[in-house]
Amino acid sequence: MRIPLFLLILLAPVAYGQSTYLQVGEAKTKKPVIALTPNSTAKESAKAALAIIEQTVRSDLEFTDQFRMLPDSAFPQTSIASLSELKTGDWAKTGSDYVGFGSFSESKGTSALEFHLASVGGGNEILAKRYTTDSGEWKTLGHTIANDIVFAITGKKGIFLTRIAFVCDKSGKKEIYTSAFDGTDIRQVTRLRSLSMAPSWSPDGTKIAFSVYNRHSGNIKNIDLFEYQFRTGVLKLLSNRSGINSGACFSPDGKNIAYTMSYTGNPEIHLLDLETKVSTQLTRSLGFDVDPAFSPDGQRLAFVSSRPGKPMIYTLDLRSPLDVKRLTYAGAYNATPNWSPDGSKIVFAGWLERHFDLFTITSDGGKIDRLTKDEGNNEDPHYSPDGSFIAFSSTRSGGKNIFVMNSDGSKVRRLTFGMGTCVAPKWSPYLQ
Repeated sequence: MRIPLFLLILLAPVAYGQSTYLQVGEAKTKKPVIALTPNSTAKESAKAALAIIEQTVRSDLEFTDQFRMLPDSAFPQTSIASLSELKTGDWAKTGSDYVGFGSFSESKGTSALEFHLASVGGGNEILAKRYTTDSGEWKTLGHTIANDIVFAITGKKGIFLTRIAFVCDKSGKKEIYTSAFDGTDIRQVTRLRSLSMAPSWSPDGTKIAFSVYNRHSGNIKNIDLFEYQFRTGVLKLLSNRSGINSGACFSPDGKNIAYTMSYTGNPEIHLLDLETKVSTQLTRSLGFDVDPAFSPDGQRLAFVSSRPGKPMIYTLDLRSPLDVKRLTYAGAYNATPNWSPDGSKIVFAGWLERHFDLFTITSDGGKIDRLTKDEGNNEDPHYSPDGSFIAFSSTRSGGKNIFVMNSDGSKVRRLTFGMGTCVAPKWSPYLQ
């Protein structure tokens, strides 16, 4: 997958002081109000492009549930050419916290947008950049600007150029697909006409690992592990030992993959060195050990084990593989753990009250919270790279589809429609 690159030129020194930052997910009482003023001096030929860019920025910021967009009808100014023209007193009366304005130009197939974001209260610019791109890449330009607005206000990277990988059976076979963070721009990745499963992004976002049902010699079915490179389209076999080769998770440095193999007769967690191709067994238990997930610092793995008689979440310290600790005791079956980007929590699916629901537990096991209830089966949770959202699969709409919710369980949004049964969403890292 290739994301168009932009030339980002800083127009003026901008101080991103701590006083400017609003901690995403913490300020619930008042959402910052943002106004995006139109460029009334733009040529007629540029207005369609500007409308797409503006709508993309608005949609992105509203998706986060962290900001409120001021309606155009409340604007005291419809055209602002520079900071000196910003009437902060008038904007303050509308409740606006930030005002965006800029200018747009086109030349020989290349477009340039100068964008400024000013703080109404401070009367200063907190963002000033010039963006250039090939004409036609308006949505990508809008996503880029929205990312920069989020960073300027909160100090956190925006997720608007990230993607989500998942499995759907729209074609009659289970294939890997990706979409934009909001469910748009769906692309089919695999066309293997088999059962593809459990996608996992590399930390640089250039490839995914996933498993496929294959037939080995003697017509024996096997679950093999592959890697797909987006830039080249090359499909590479990683592991095809007899039995299960599945549940892959890249280490944060991209040098290893943790996954489950069963060639010894029992499903156990292994670590594959992608350079040497050496695989090291990490777990040894009488039960099955599956669903490994690296902690953000790469020092620990969370995984599912049935060693207590029913599947529960455990953690393993890679510096001392024998240091295995049980983390969860929720319900009859716990599955698919995933760490929050700051490593403070693990989200997982748990069977409780005759349904799978989503829970978070602190990484030390001290506190557990329930995120879903009375909305069908909810499984396969996975955090966005900024920790603000969780992608998951759910039957709440009747069939099984991909949804996204805020990390506290609020504001659930459906992403897939007409794609058949969709499962196993995995959020990409930040993509460039």
